[in-house]
Amino acid sequence: MPLKLDDKDVAILTLIQEDSQLTAKQIAKKINTPITTVFAKIKRMEEQGLIQGYRAIVAAKKLGMGTSAFILASVSYRSKVDGAPISQRTVAEEIAKFAEVQEVHIITGDYDLLIKLRAENVDAIGKFVVDKLRLITGLEKTLTCMVFETVKETTKINLLSRRQS
Repeated sequence: MPLKLDDKDVAILTLIQEDSQLTAKQIAKKINTPITTVFAKIKRMEEQGLIQGYRAIVAAKKLGMGTSAFILASVSYRSKVDGAPISQRTVAEEIAKFAEVQEVHIITGDYDLLIKLRAENVDAIGKFVVDKLRLITGLEKTLTCMVFETVKETTKINLLSRRQS
C-alpha cells in the first residue's frame, strides 16, 4: 500500500530529488514551512523507507566509464547436468554481484532478465559478457544492446503525477 503524502511531503521529496545536499533550513525557506516540520517530515520518510538513501551522481565519462549496455538474458530453469531446478531470482542475484553491473531486473517476455552495465569501452563489455556473465550457472542466452547516446537517465520519481491520480 502506498504511503500517504501531503503537499509538504511532496514538495520536500521533489527538492531532495533535485539536490540532496539541501539543508532542512534551505528546504524550509523554499517551501515556507518551519524547519522543525521539514526535519520531522524528512526523518519520518527515512524511517518509513520512502527515502532510501542519498548518493552522488558521478559523471561516468569523466572516469573513463562512458560505455553503457543493456543485456537481455534468458534463464534455463533446469540444470543441464542433473535437471535440478534453477531459480531466476538466484541467477539475478549472482549477476548483481559483479561491480560492472548497475542494475538487474527480473522481467517478462522473451527474456527473463534485463541487465545494465557500464565499462570503459565496447571491448570491456564484450569481455564481461564472454568471460563473466555467460559463465553464470543457469544463464542460457544473452542479447547485448550497446547504448549509442543517453537522452535521459534519472532516478527521480514524478511525484506530481502521483498526486493527481
